[in-house]
Formats: sequence, structure tokens, C-alpha cells
Amino acid sequence: MLDVAEMFVSINGEGTLAGQLAVFVRFSGCNLCCSYCDTMWANQSDTPCRTMTAEEIYNEICKTGIRNVTLTGGEPLNRNDIFELMELLAKDSRLYVEIETNGSIPLKPFLSIKNRPSMTMDYKLPSSGMEHSMYTENLNLLDSRDTVKFVSGSIGDLERAKEIINEYKLIDRCEVYLSPVFGKIEPSTIVEYMKQNQMNGVTLQLQMHKIIWNPNAKGV
Repeated sequence: MLDVAEMFVSINGEGTLAGQLAVFVRFSGCNLCCSYCDTMWANQSDTPCRTMTAEEIYNEICKTGIRNVTLTGGEPLNRNDIFELMELLAKDSRLYVEIETNGSIPLKPFLSIKNRPSMTMDYKLPSSGMEHSMYTENLNLLDSRDTVKFVSGSIGDLERAKEIINEYKLIDRCEVYLSPVFGKIEPSTIVEYMKQNQMNGVTLQLQMHKIIWNPNAKGV
């Protein structure tokens, strides 16, 4: 059984499918507590949830008629029955499934799934307060299906992101995104940093849903 905080259809606000429609399944609960978390409401112990089986979630997804699926949270990989759901979704060739994960959960067990989902994995930079929780071995396991996202709130964060990108040769392995902490750093500052450091192969990512709707809105 899986605790679902919300399920909705919207555009993908970030990532390789930004701007495309997707079904979002947000699970409650997270093992981290980032300083800039914008879904803290979903991580509270008293968050209202629907307790659903993997099959019930799959059926709800199919009813939407939308092919892109994003499993998010909270932290979706920290759920007991998430492997079953991932296997079920992977069997449906019509679906493109993406997992948003915070970088602290070992990915290796999930990468064995046939036709596995794409992983969009955060690397938590210093301003998040959670860098100590990163499971860095994950960075050696990602491939062209996957993305590493660096949410940056300062020049210090950008410096650390550059170190990790170079150390693990991420440009040659997967997609790499830099994204500003909303309201903490100007996107233009990130662009200037990218220019000064010739960060070829790195993509600046803005949270499109926060531009279209109220930054604190749910279900978008």
C-alpha cells in the first residue's frame, strides 16, 4: 500500500519533458528536510492521503489518457511498495515514467527493472543543509536515460555543483541541470557563472509551473 498525497495532470514544470503534459503522483513523507523545500506540506505525519495499491494507482493513471508519468514526493523511493508500482508501470510500453528522487536513496535495486523508469536525481548542495545525506555511489550508476539536478541558491552552491559534475564526469553520463532556488538567486547569475566556467552540456532549468501559477499552488 502506498500513501498518495495528491494525483493530478499538469505540464511538466522541469526536466527533459518540461512543457509536456504529465500525470503526477505525489507520495507523502520524506527522509530529508531541505531548507528550500516547496512541498513540506506533503511530508507531515498528518498529511491527508489516499492509501492505494500499485494496481489502483496504475488504473488511475490510465484513466487520464496521459502518457508521461512523474512519481514524486516527498521521496517516492522510500516507500515499501514502490518497486511493485515501478514494475507495473514499466510493463506498459505506452507510458514514459520518471522518478524524482532526492539523492539519498541507493538506486541500484531499482535499476534492475526491465524498461526501468528515468531517474531525475537531486544532488543536494550546501545551502540545502542536506548534502551530508547524499549517496554518492548513485552518481556512478546513471546513464543517458537519467538526469542529475543541482538546485542552487548561491555562488558557493554553483562551485560545489561544478566540482561534482567534473569529479563524476556527469556530462558524459547523463543530463545535467542547474536550477535556482526560487527567490534566492537570479537565473541571470547562474547564466553568468555558466559562461565564465564554460559549462558545456549543462542546462539551466527554471521551474515553469512557478512562473505560470502561484509559486505555492498545489496540484499544478
